[in-house]
Amino acid sequence: MAELRRYDSTNSRIAVTDFGTTHDGTAVQKFTFANNNGYEVEMLNYGATVVAVKTPDRAGELTNIALGCESIANYEANDALLGATVGRFCNRIGGAKFTIDSQQFDLTANDGDHTLHGGKLGFKQKVWDAELIQRPDALGVRFTTISPDGEEGFPGTVDVTVEYLLNEDNELTIEFFAATDKPTHVNLTNHCYWNLADAGQTAIYDHQLQINADRFVEVDAEGIPSGKLSAVASTPLDFRLPKRVGADLQQLKNTPQGYDHCFVLNDELHKSGLKFAAVVSLPLTGRRIEIFTDQPGLQFYSSNYMDGEPSSGSFQVHTGIALETQHYPDAPNHDHFPSTLLRPGADFRSKTVFRFSVEK
Repeated sequence: MAELRRYDSTNSRIAVTDFGTTHDGTAVQKFTFANNNGYEVEMLNYGATVVAVKTPDRAGELTNIALGCESIANYEANDALLGATVGRFCNRIGGAKFTIDSQQFDLTANDGDHTLHGGKLGFKQKVWDAELIQRPDALGVRFTTISPDGEEGFPGTVDVTVEYLLNEDNELTIEFFAATDKPTHVNLTNHCYWNLADAGQTAIYDHQLQINADRFVEVDAEGIPSGKLSAVASTPLDFRLPKRVGADLQQLKNTPQGYDHCFVLNDELHKSGLKFAAVVSLPLTGRRIEIFTDQPGLQFYSSNYMDGEPSSGSFQVHTGIALETQHYPDAPNHDHFPSTLLRPGADFRSKTVFRFSVEK
């Protein structure tokens, strides 16, 4: 293991250690950063991945609440995108194709006939460049990578930067930046799975969830949008008031059963200047996460495809809650959806804040 390097600022810290090598021999590093309140984040430059987020419960016990793996081999074996930075286009693109300026682009189909989370080799498999960030009130890591022209069928060379910062208000802020040399579509998110009890050892049914959305993106049996934005009222997708994740899950008709839906976030802004997107809590531990974002949608995925195998990080079904801020799935093929088109000379930017706290 590499020598531990510490960067001290009023007792906060960043530590950098080796995390093994990929199957092709590329070295992977782990970055651990913490604030003065005991909150701690662990990340890898492989996939710009969140490995662990440690927060206290109401008794003050520090526990990891993010699903992750213990080795780089396990990360390479799983396709559940545990904690990963997802791109070039998160979620699904129907028919694995889209058209820009009358030219059709055929993408890699890796989810039946469709493209999911950027294709077969998305951003999660990349070993990103990393730079430590040290600010008076926050510590973190800036990750950068290049997605070459034609990767997974997407046009344009895209330069991508994502910053993960933990501050003294117990907030993990994620900011994305991207630029392209050709018109292309970009939709980026983080794919953390949360379990406020034990990082995925038990089911999520007793978690309380509220999502600030009156509508959701209607999809077919393969998860591809119909184009209709439907009301959540009188459906199992009504999380406008906090309710147990397991309360209405058995009413869902999808296979495998569970939540895998994009919610249309309401537009009113929080005092932070971002939209209040969601809050998830667990009465048993008192842990709570509030989510704020500038993105139009929030994908709630209840780890329906988890089956205990290495491909799902060895986690079982319904043991993690993914709350992915993003644009709507298949946006390139629906003109009335908020656009994901990025042209040369323009910048893609997005910001999401996860605020951790404890309910007394």
